[in-house]
Amino acid sequence: MAPSIRELDKMVPVKDVLAQQEADFDCLPCKLMGTIIRSSLSLPELCILTIDTVGSAAFTGLGIYSYASGMRQLREREVEILRSGSRFGLGARRWSIFGLSATLVGVGAYRMVF
Repeated sequence: MAPSIRELDKMVPVKDVLAQQEADFDCLPCKLMGTIIRSSLSLPELCILTIDTVGSAAFTGLGIYSYASGMRQLREREVEILRSGSRFGLGARRWSIFGLSATLVGVGAYRMVF
C-alpha cells in the first residue's frame, strides 16, 4: 500500500532520518554487499548500493588484482629486467607493487569502516 500524501508531507527531523539510515547500514555484511535483505523490502529497496560499499569493494579488489597481476608480470619478465641493467631492479619493483596494492587494500578497508 502506498503512503498517503499526509504521511509524505509530514516533516521529519534530519537527525532522525540520518540515525535510521546509519542503523540500516551499520552491520559489516551490509557494508560489504550494499543491500539490506529483509522480507518486508520491495524490489527497488533491495537494489540500494551505497557509495561507500561500492568504493570499498572497488579499492580492495583493485589492490588484490594489482598485486596478483603485477607479480605475475614481474615473474614473466624477470630475465628481461635483469638484462636491461636498469637502476630499478626486481626488489624495487616488487616493493612498489606491494606498496601500491597494500595502499589500495588499506583504502578499501578504511572506506568500509568509516
